[in-house]
Amino acid sequence: MKSHPAPQPSPLKPAAPYPPLRLAWLIWGLGSLFYVIGFFHRLAPAVMTRELMRDFNISAAALGNLSGFYFYSYWLMQIPTGILADSWGPRRLLTFGALGSAAGAVFFALSPGMTWACLGRLLIGGCVAVAYVVNLKLAANWFPPSYFSMISGMGLLAGILGAVTAGVPLRILVDVFGWRAVMLAAAATTGVLAAVTWAIVRDDPGERGYRSFGIREPRTEQPAGGHALSGVVEVFRYANTWLLFFTPASLVGSVLTFCGLWGVPYLTTHYGLSTTEAAALTSLLMMAWAVASPVFGWLSDRMGRRKPLMIAGHVLAGVGWAFILFAPGLPVWLLTFLMTATGICSASFIICWSLAKESVPVGRAGTISGVINMGVMLGVTVLQPAVGWMLDRRWEGATLEGVRVYSLSAYQAGFWLMMGWILVGWVLLFFTRETRCRQMA
Repeated sequence: MKSHPAPQPSPLKPAAPYPPLRLAWLIWGLGSLFYVIGFFHRLAPAVMTRELMRDFNISAAALGNLSGFYFYSYWLMQIPTGILADSWGPRRLLTFGALGSAAGAVFFALSPGMTWACLGRLLIGGCVAVAYVVNLKLAANWFPPSYFSMISGMGLLAGILGAVTAGVPLRILVDVFGWRAVMLAAAATTGVLAAVTWAIVRDDPGERGYRSFGIREPRTEQPAGGHALSGVVEVFRYANTWLLFFTPASLVGSVLTFCGLWGVPYLTTHYGLSTTEAAALTSLLMMAWAVASPVFGWLSDRMGRRKPLMIAGHVLAGVGWAFILFAPGLPVWLLTFLMTATGICSASFIICWSLAKESVPVGRAGTISGVINMGVMLGVTVLQPAVGWMLDRRWEGATLEGVRVYSLSAYQAGFWLMMGWILVGWVLLFFTRETRCRQMA
C-alpha cells in the first residue's frame, strides 16, 4: 500500500499591520468635523444676543434658557453616548447624530417663537453630544495608546475652530444675511457631512483589514439593557470617576458661559467695544484654550504625572478670571493678555480624560468618556441660565432699542457663580488619585 506523507503544519498567518496614520487621521478628522459644527452651534447665541432677544422679545433669563436647551440635552446624552459608543459604534452614532442636528438647525432657523426655537436647540444639543466621546473612541481604536492624551487635546482644538466661526465670521454673516439664513446653511452643511461620514468612517481598523489598537469586546444591540448599565455602575465604583465628574466642569463651564453667551454683552456694555471687537476677544480666549490643550496633554505624558498640571491650571485660570471679571476699566492690551493667558491655563482640564481613562478598565473607554464629558458639560449647563437669572434679579430697568441693559454689579454678581465653582474644582483635585500615566484598573 502506498503511504501518504504526513500533513505539514501550515505556516502561521502573519498578523495584519496597524492602519497607516494618514487613514487614521482621515477617519478621526471626519468625526472632528462634526465636533466643529457642534461647537459652532454651542457658541452661536453669543454673537446673536441682540437679534434673539429682539425677535423673540425675551429677557436675559429667557435667553440663558434658550441657549441652555442645547446644553440640557447635550448633558443628558453623555452617558447614553458612552454606552452606545461601546455597543453601536462610532459610524452609526456620527451619521445619525449629524442628521438629527441638521434637523434641529432647521427647526431653530424657521422657528416662529420660543417653543420651536427651544426644540431646535434641544435637538441640536442632544445630537451633537455624540461627537467628542465618539472621537475619543475612534482615537482609542485607530491610534497607538501614546497618542491618546494628545488627540484628546487635538479634539478640543478642532472644536474651537467651530467656536471661532461662531465669533467674528458669524457676526459678519448675520449682518449680511440674517441669523436665520446662516442657520439654514449650517443645517445643509451638516447633512452633507452625514453622507460622507457613512461612506468613509469605520468603527475599527479591522473593518478595513488592519489591526486595532483598542480592545474589541462583543457588541450588544441592546445597549440600554443590564450589560450596558452595569458598565456605568462599574466606572462609578472608582473614586476618580466621581471627582472628575465635577472638577473639570469649573474651568469648562466658566469658559463656555463667558465666551458662549455673556462675555460679548459684558464687553460691549462695560468696555465700550463693538460686538465684532468683543466677539474677537472671546474668540481669542477660545483659540488660546484650544491651542494649549494638546500641549497640556503632551506635557502630562512627558512628565508622567496628571495632577500637578491640573492643579496649577486651576489656580492660574482662577486668578485670570478674577482680573477679567472684577477689575473693570483695564486697558484693552492688558485685557487681551489676560484673556489669552486665562484661556491657556483653562486648557489644563483636558488631562481629565486621560486620568479618568487610566482609572477604570480599558474596555470601558467609551463609557467613562461619556460619564466624564457629562460632568464636564455640567458647569455650562448650570452656569449659563444661572448667570442670566442673576442678571434679571439685578436689572435696574434700563433698555436700549428694546433690549435690557445690565449694570456692572449685575454682571459681577452672576460671575461670582463661576468663581465659586472654580474654587470647588480646585479643592476636589487634591482628592483624586494620580495614575502616573499608567492604566491602574
